[in-house]
Amino acid sequence: MNKYPMTKAGETALREELAHLKNTERPRIIEAIADAREHGDLKENAEYHAAREQQSFVEGRIKEIEGKLSLAQVIDVTTIPNNGKVIFGATVDIYNTETEETLTYTIVGDDEADIKRQKISLSSPIARGLIGKEVGDVVVVTIPSGTVEYEIEEVRYE
Repeated sequence: MNKYPMTKAGETALREELAHLKNTERPRIIEAIADAREHGDLKENAEYHAAREQQSFVEGRIKEIEGKLSLAQVIDVTTIPNNGKVIFGATVDIYNTETEETLTYTIVGDDEADIKRQKISLSSPIARGLIGKEVGDVVVVTIPSGTVEYEIEEVRYE
C-alpha cells in the first residue's frame, strides 16, 4: 500500500476530529434515533430518517479518517535540520518576479491543503516546482494560466 505524506499538525487535526465524531456525535445521534423510535411509525418519521442519515454520514467520515490515518506517513519537519532546501512540510517565502509580490506557503498533504491559510498541496504545480530547490533559486512554475517565475527567499521548517 502507498503511504501518503501528512504533517504532524494534519495528523493531530484528524485525530481530534475522529475523537469528536466517536465521543460526541455518535452518542448524540444514537440518542436521537432512540428518541425518534419512541414516536411510533418509522416509515413516516422524518426525525428518524434524518437521524439515520446523520448516522450514515458520521460513520462514513469515521471510516474515511481511520483509513487516512492508517495510510499516513507523518512527517514532523521540526525534527529535520534546516539546510535551506524546500521539502514537504516546509514554509516557503517566494517572490513573484513579475508582480513583485512575496507569498508565503506551507507545503502539506492533499487533505490538509487550504489556500486561505496559505497551505498548498504537495501535488499542486507551485509545490511541485519548489520541492528540492534552495534559497536563492529561481523557479519557473507552469500554472493553468501560463508560467510564473518565483525566487525562493526563505525556507523555514516550523
